[in-house]
Amino acid sequence: MRRRVWCGVGWAVLVTALTLIVYGSRAWAGPSRSGPSRSGPSAAAPAVRVAAVASESAGARAVTGAGAGADVGVPAIGRVWPVGVRPSVLRGWEPPATPYGPGHRGVDLAAAPGSPVRAVAAGRVAFAGRVAGRGVVTVELTGTGLRTTYEPVRPSVEKGAEVGAGDVVGVVAETGGRCGASACVHWGLLRGGTYLNPLSLLPPWLLGRGPSRLLPVLTG
Repeated sequence: MRRRVWCGVGWAVLVTALTLIVYGSRAWAGPSRSGPSRSGPSAAAPAVRVAAVASESAGARAVTGAGAGADVGVPAIGRVWPVGVRPSVLRGWEPPATPYGPGHRGVDLAAAPGSPVRAVAAGRVAFAGRVAGRGVVTVELTGTGLRTTYEPVRPSVEKGAEVGAGDVVGVVAETGGRCGASACVHWGLLRGGTYLNPLSLLPPWLLGRGPSRLLPVLTG
């Protein structure tokens, strides 16, 4: 009888010792290398991923509401605005529903009389003269099939002249009427006989949108 009791006690002691050894070694080893435990408060910590977020400056808001978005197929080859650094858009692009319907076939940019008017991209002067009493300069953009128009302008170039991006093609004429009491330059863009949104020529950094920057975005 005593022998059976001692055997039972011995087995209990042995099982207890083995249990302490196994669980004690796991506690000493620390968290599993396969990754943190999914139970407990630490599992709720959000993962962080990085996303590219484009920052917009106040200048971008200056062209908000300036008309419809960029036209498909128009390369953003512009390197300067036609006038100023980032002029106010007095009236935006309003494409007509039909070829002869009402609308606004270009954008009106605020500019004081006598201000220089520049070619937004490289090309050749296709026209420099007067149309309906206003000075107009038309530049065919190299290798695109597109042409830009600027009015009212006192031209300083002649038909056939090669111009680079930023070259002065004339100055803002005092003849008004299009923008009411405000002086402006009407900037147009055409492909054949189809009018397009001239703002499509300008890359984001010219429209006032800064370069992309990386910001942390938290996800659960």
